[in-house]
Order: sequence, then C-alpha cells, then structure tokens
Amino acid sequence: MATRLHVREAGQDLLYSFADLLAYHGFGFPGGVAHGFKVLERALPLLADGEPPERREIEIRTAFRGPGARDAFEMVTRSLTESRYVVDAALERPERGETLARYVFVLSYRGTTVRLQIRPGLVRDEFIALGRKTDRTAEEDVRLTYLKQEMAERLLAMPATEVYDVT
Repeated sequence: MATRLHVREAGQDLLYSFADLLAYHGFGFPGGVAHGFKVLERALPLLADGEPPERREIEIRTAFRGPGARDAFEMVTRSLTESRYVVDAALERPERGETLARYVFVLSYRGTTVRLQIRPGLVRDEFIALGRKTDRTAEEDVRLTYLKQEMAERLLAMPATEVYDVT
C-alpha cells in the first residue's frame, strides 16, 4: 500500500496520497509536490508523538518558494489560506550552496517544532540552474520538465528519513 499522510480535522481522520496532492496542484511542479509530501511524511509523526496532528493547527515556515510544495502543504494543512504558511528568506542556508540553500522547512504544532533540511545529493545542480534560467530554449524546457518528473519519482521511491534530516 502506498504511503499516505494522516492528519485530523476536528478529530476526524483525513488521509492524503501523493496522487491526491498532485491532482490538487496540477502537473507543473511534480518535484515540488514530492518535496512537500516528503516533508510532511517526515514531520507529521514527530509533531504529535506519532499521532496524527490537527491539520488546522500546523504552522509552516520555509525558505522554499516553489508552488508544488506550497500546494501540497495547503491541501493537507490549509496553512496558506489560514495564514500559517510563511516563506522566510532568513531560513536560507547559503553555506549549503545554491542548490540546497532553500530546502529548509520548519513545522510547528502545539509547542513542538521540527526543522528539516534536504540531504545532499538529492537535488541536482542542473535542475536548479535550469529552473532559475529566465531565457530557456524549447529544448531546455523539455529537459526541465523531465528533471521535475525524475526528481518526483526518485524522492517518492525513498523513505522520508533518507530525504529530509531533522536538524
């Protein structure tokens, strides 16, 4: 059975698969949706001692600006709509290099805070360079689309503990 994210709303269980999050987001940034999924998969059990947390009480701060992760967090936690989602450039870790600097996520719930950062080697330099390039050619757009999908598939095949470290 595929992994599903488990939260509660008013004590009632809600379960979300990656496919659910991707359907909500659309298909533009599957790698970002995969990052959001893995962050939640890693953090949710730590926020409430292994119990599913109440989704509308989770706060998220991140240096990551991508719409895929944002939409994943919104679907599961409603944090964007309810102003509990903040993109904070102060969380960036420039000492980790241009590729990894923004992959930092801080989730808080009822006094517990979990800080996550991506493990080295999981985000390709080529992906970051192409994603930030403003004058991509048609061939580069095709390559970027491939890299987004490839990253999503690669991350989803790994346990969340091998994708994101708790710091």
